[in-house]
Amino acid sequence: LLNINVGGKLFYIAYNAVARYPITRLGKLALYTDPMKKMQLCDDYSVQKNEYFFDRDPSIFYYIFHFYRSGVLWIMDEVCPSNFVEEIEYWGIHLKYSQRCCRILFEEKQDELSEYLKIQKELEAELEPLDSAEHFEGKFLGRFRRMIWNLIENPYSSVPAKIIAVMSSFFVLISIVGMTLSTVEEMKHKTGKMWMEQLEMICAIFFTSEYLMRLISSSSFKNFLRAAFNAVDLVAILPFYVQILFENLDEGDTLYHEELHKVENVSKLGKVLKLIKLMRIFRILKLARHSTGLRAFGFTMRQCYQQVCCLLLFIAMGVFTFSALMHSVEHDVPGTNFTSIPYAWWWAAVSLSTVGYGDTVPDTVLGRMVAFGCISFGIILNGMPISILYNKFSDYYAKLKAHENEA
Repeated sequence: LLNINVGGKLFYIAYNAVARYPITRLGKLALYTDPMKKMQLCDDYSVQKNEYFFDRDPSIFYYIFHFYRSGVLWIMDEVCPSNFVEEIEYWGIHLKYSQRCCRILFEEKQDELSEYLKIQKELEAELEPLDSAEHFEGKFLGRFRRMIWNLIENPYSSVPAKIIAVMSSFFVLISIVGMTLSTVEEMKHKTGKMWMEQLEMICAIFFTSEYLMRLISSSSFKNFLRAAFNAVDLVAILPFYVQILFENLDEGDTLYHEELHKVENVSKLGKVLKLIKLMRIFRILKLARHSTGLRAFGFTMRQCYQQVCCLLLFIAMGVFTFSALMHSVEHDVPGTNFTSIPYAWWWAAVSLSTVGYGDTVPDTVLGRMVAFGCISFGIILNGMPISILYNKFSDYYAKLKAHENEA
């Protein structure tokens, strides 16, 4: 018998049982004749007891012990996958010796654990600031830049930092409200327009100052440009300055085109200017910097992009299928709106989403049966991913909130 002491627990295994697996650690221990090679395989050896000592987990070794006796590696649900893999790699036993049912369940558990650890790491990175206090050591004006960084990036560092965070969210809301009111007919007069322009200027000055403070306090310019939130901040302030530039060009081009009696380019410039003004709506994304809920929503969309893409694919398939069916049964009806499959796409999309505007409806019995099938398919299709997305959002939000509170 081979006397094995694993973490204080004694095991007795027949030499011929372990010799059947010569590539394993105990198989080599049984076959080697050189005492020095045997000592390299174990942690210690007792000459009096003829006992080999291994400083490993005895609870896992029970499975190894059973493997040498039966030739089958059993895996229980309660074992930690990472610990179990580490132990069997130490003993030189491959997972292929386990039963297929055990191996499948174990690999699924491994994948779940890997996915969980990956998500945990990404969640921590979601809340981890771009720069830490250590990054400013030895840098030019490091102490001053660190103070500005805490003021702008860490709302919980001081009362002024919290005030700036609240002001940032307040100016975002004011900017969105101002952009909304600027489209109201009563606000397009001279007085209202002047007030809206002044409000936009104040918001743009605040956003620019905030962006410049973040740029100055950043310890790495490259990391600053790579950050998604900083890109959002840049998009929030660019429309204001691009609008000023285009308005100046517009005035100059108007004088030039009045002399040449060509104003078509000026109208094109006006359309571009309207598009630039519309880009101010992206300022609402700045709220995500100080909103755990918006961060959790964005994180959920990133983690569930495969499910979302599958949902869009199924919707596209449903739209093409039911629009073709509706066209085939309704195209002969006088005065029908389903004159072609592309014309039926809108009806199929509205029906699949279960919105049902009623602007286009079938007239025949077959058409109504197709519509019923389309609506039923839409209900089933929309119901599938909702629970998945909601559960993941709730889980991510709770974890982000807990991590934020700990920080």
